[in-house]
Amino acid sequence: MDLRIDHVTVAGRDLDRLVDAFAAAGFPVEYGGRHSNGVTHMAIVGFRDGSYLELISTRRPDADSPWWDGPIHGNGGPCAWAVDVADVEAASADLRDRGVHVDGPSGYQRTREDGALVEWDLTYLGDGDPGATLPFLISDRTPRERRVRPTGDLDSSPIVGVDTVVLGVADLDAAVGTFETAFDADAPTLGESADLEADVATYPDLPIALAEPRGEGWLADRLAEFGPRPAAYLLGHEGDGPGFDDLESGSVGDRPVEWAPVTHPAGRRYLGFVETDS
Repeated sequence: MDLRIDHVTVAGRDLDRLVDAFAAAGFPVEYGGRHSNGVTHMAIVGFRDGSYLELISTRRPDADSPWWDGPIHGNGGPCAWAVDVADVEAASADLRDRGVHVDGPSGYQRTREDGALVEWDLTYLGDGDPGATLPFLISDRTPRERRVRPTGDLDSSPIVGVDTVVLGVADLDAAVGTFETAFDADAPTLGESADLEADVATYPDLPIALAEPRGEGWLADRLAEFGPRPAAYLLGHEGDGPGFDDLESGSVGDRPVEWAPVTHPAGRRYLGFVETDS
């Protein structure tokens, strides 16, 4: 299966505050609407390759969310990722045959602020929250441009889209085995990241980096609070730079990263820019 990132999710207690934080960092954000569960609603930062950031919260602060309740109420930030598939039935069957726990596909929908209905199918993989380690699968029922389009000036920005999901894991070897079973991912490149305080495994053909904390630190604390799940997202850009201010230089594995000023509650930046060949 070709793992093409459809979108990644950022969770918080207050959607308006999430929107303000991303807008202050320089990202144009559009309200996406309420979900059919009646509990959650979301906003979008859409990129020109079709991928997007989904900012999500509950419509009422005291409501329990059917998705990512811990990261939403704990202001956890990165919490899930999804890949786009052309045939969700076939992809789900293939993963089930590989021994992966599969739930779906099932239909979902949300209503945009302009009243347009957006519909899609989802399949959840593995245990726990959707998209926490293995991605969930998504396939549109309604035209994709109804679900997402580039926001603001991002249709002409140097930013291409979501390039890499950095997954916080408790056991690097076990996580490598999980991706080998599901997606034939083998022979990762092993490295480290001082920014993440972690040992890192990356793949030449997969949009992921697996990060296991080296002892105590913010990533270990995050795993203890929220369990294995995305800890950071890297956006690919073309040209000399992404065109954003207040960036901090760092790295994930052997890739230089420029971190944007959006942070975890612990103050760690979780949205970075990397140069892409796209």
